[in-house]
Amino acid sequence: MTRSIHRNLSLLSLLMLIGCQDVTSGSTPEMTQADCEAMPGFAYVEGGDFIAGSDRTERDYAYRISAEGFADSPEDVAAAEAGYRQRGWFEREPDRRTETLPSFCMGQNLITNADYQAFVLTTEHRSPGISAADYQEQGFLVHDYNEVEPYLWHEDQYPAGQENHPVVLISYGDAVAYAEWRSGQDGVSYRLPTALEWEKAARGTDGRYFPWGREWRDDGTNWAKNGPYGTSDVGTYPLSQSPYGIEDMAGNVFEYTRTLTRGGAEVFLKGCSWDDFPGFCRAAYQHDRPVESRHILFGFRLVMEDN
Repeated sequence: MTRSIHRNLSLLSLLMLIGCQDVTSGSTPEMTQADCEAMPGFAYVEGGDFIAGSDRTERDYAYRISAEGFADSPEDVAAAEAGYRQRGWFEREPDRRTETLPSFCMGQNLITNADYQAFVLTTEHRSPGISAADYQEQGFLVHDYNEVEPYLWHEDQYPAGQENHPVVLISYGDAVAYAEWRSGQDGVSYRLPTALEWEKAARGTDGRYFPWGREWRDDGTNWAKNGPYGTSDVGTYPLSQSPYGIEDMAGNVFEYTRTLTRGGAEVFLKGCSWDDFPGFCRAAYQHDRPVESRHILFGFRLVMEDN
């Protein structure tokens, strides 16, 4: 009981601190390529301009390929596309524009179960998981709880055979706590990427829709119609590697960023997950969820800052 209370209080304190901060502003020293490449498992993203967001042409394309992903006839495609448009799936994306970022250094892979287990065992932080009652209370169910159960940890042990799968069922606060712990372990400074950093890392500078280009590829990533219908080992899909050599930048799991909204109550997630439609796997897509959310579709990766 004492261990559980300690974990919950530590996490609550961390979230309260985060909620008082503007984590999307402020200057960060520019990362050099030499410093980034000296750290194994990290990739350098040069500073400068890049094309961010989406325009009407791209959003229309997203609706069409999402409908084509599962429909069996032209009539089915038209009906599905009309339904997706009515729900406004892609209408909240920022408009296409040019943004400028300093250089940064991003983890080539998502944080895996094995990575996260070292943190749990060292700090006694809570293991990834969620109760059936808490899962129901979240509201955005998508999957029944029986689909969550295979991802639950037992006695600080991740599910068998999933050591190289991205860790899921962790909150934004859990991800931030891991970054702070890992910073102390490695003697450098880690954090989550901003939404804009993530987008540039995924699409490069030329405005491509996906890590591999502007045209959807059914074999490009782990999505609802291609893959194990569940998380997969990180780095399994070569086409999902970004122009900077960063893996899984479309598919596998959504990724927490450090960009908060609604007064710090919600966090933007980028990427798409193993059960998504093609239109969601574009670098421009983003959605927000409460910072306390824990789901089998949500994971994260790190950015290393220059000390």
